[in-house]
Amino acid sequence: MIRLGSVIAQFEADFMTQFRHRLSFEQLRALSAMRDCRSPASPMMQLQCEGCDQQKLVPHSCGHRLCPHCQHHESQQWLERQMLRLVPADYFLLTFTLPAELRGLAAAHAEVVFDCLIRCAWETVHRFSQNDRQLQGKPGAIAVLHTHSRRLDFHPHVHLVVPAAAVDAAKQRWRRKRRGKNGTYLFNEKAMAKVFRAKMLAAIEAAGICLPARYPREWVAHCQSVGSGEKALIYLGRYLYRGIIREPDLPACENGRVSFRYRNATTGKVEKRSLAGADFLWLLLQHVLPKGFRRARNFGFLHANCKRLIGLLHRLLKFDPSRFTPPRKERPAMLCSCCGALMAIVRTRIRSTSPAVVAAPSLVGVAI
Repeated sequence: MIRLGSVIAQFEADFMTQFRHRLSFEQLRALSAMRDCRSPASPMMQLQCEGCDQQKLVPHSCGHRLCPHCQHHESQQWLERQMLRLVPADYFLLTFTLPAELRGLAAAHAEVVFDCLIRCAWETVHRFSQNDRQLQGKPGAIAVLHTHSRRLDFHPHVHLVVPAAAVDAAKQRWRRKRRGKNGTYLFNEKAMAKVFRAKMLAAIEAAGICLPARYPREWVAHCQSVGSGEKALIYLGRYLYRGIIREPDLPACENGRVSFRYRNATTGKVEKRSLAGADFLWLLLQHVLPKGFRRARNFGFLHANCKRLIGLLHRLLKFDPSRFTPPRKERPAMLCSCCGALMAIVRTRIRSTSPAVVAAPSLVGVAI
């Protein structure tokens, strides 16, 4: 398996020559973090064996949310929290996409445009829920921003996992949409796209950003039934903290080019894309988010402040969401290579002065 850090180290010089003038501080920091992740150049942690008192220095992981090595534990924790908020209703995966004509605007004003994208998508869902005859209340949604297509091109869009239900706080009512002959129907896609377009354009203008002279009249909004919702959450959590590409999908790095695999959304077949090394790194760094930007947000009755309400719903409706929670994967124990006893962390964030740093084989893949 080709490590992303080795790809960065190999092509970093050419990449900086071509793209240095286009890089932000966050992108430079991401490049450095992923290059040094779990390498002798990263900070070390000191381990001591509880059996034989042997000590070792082990490289830290970088913890960057674009790195494919890191934050597996954080991704699992997020998924567990969302699973515990599931309610007894039919779930839908709603997708709102920014048109290609506005992607340059999003790249230049990422923090503002991405925030507008998430907020306007939620406001659209909220409006439709209020006007729906069967709901007439406040909906809930789990929103996650994605900036990439399957080919890793810059393609900002937001996914919302939405239950076909709403809470009417004034009348203290819980309402769900009824199932028809063809299943549950949520909202009309074309109508949602028109409302989202109007809200998004108004929000961009209100932020003081000039719109391009031309942009499409018809935007894209997609609504797909996803059953009880757990599979959609697993899909969204897959790219939340662990980058946009898996290292097993990097089959080749030779002759100055990097190849990666992806699944074609139309045909469902696995295809391969090959780029020059510098172009591949630029493709990767386009998806670095502004510092502190929250790409995953909860709205409505699924907000973190509504834990008591969700608990009350579970009790009244006799619904146990824990049956959907995937089994917890504990972090692997750190074992001594000599006696096999547990090793405890004594110190962290040590800057190693020795070029030779030995890590126990059992520590490979452990995120700290």
